[in-house]
Amino acid sequence: MQKLKGFKLPHFFNYPPYFTLQPVRDTREKQIQLWKELILDYCKTQKIFVIGLEKEFPLFTNHAIERSLTHEARAAFLSSLVSEGRAEWMDKGHRKCLILWHRIQDWADILIQFAKDNGLEDGVVTIEEIRSGTESQGTELHGIDRTILNRALKLLEQKGKLVVFKGTSTDDEGVKFSL
Repeated sequence: MQKLKGFKLPHFFNYPPYFTLQPVRDTREKQIQLWKELILDYCKTQKIFVIGLEKEFPLFTNHAIERSLTHEARAAFLSSLVSEGRAEWMDKGHRKCLILWHRIQDWADILIQFAKDNGLEDGVVTIEEIRSGTESQGTELHGIDRTILNRALKLLEQKGKLVVFKGTSTDDEGVKFSL
């Protein structure tokens, strides 16, 4: 079994036809599903939040079998993730994709659990402490993409679970939980 940065790659990764978009609809649908699962699993384990369609991405090339995904295949796999709400295009030209290995609601739930686990039910914490503080080390929130975090915070703010305080810079933005 081949590994990539400690990530165990599935068997299909060594099967050359899976690096070419398949012409038969049923086969293509299965291929797209396998690639979507692989992209989400890899991004989650490697804490990758953004994939550039035209940038080098480790999954898009298998040097062992000398195969790479075409631009068309990359776009098809990422577009399929977008259509399922598991990714979003970050630009109008569809060149950068924000990967949502957790949906925004799931990130919001993780934030609530983080607050409870750290006794912050009525406490204040900075956004940077959530992203990179000692309390978040070893959690999925550590290193979270700022765009995803802000969207989850906004969702919780709309539900009355917290208030976001704007600071003079992004380093001193705060969150007051009300759980």
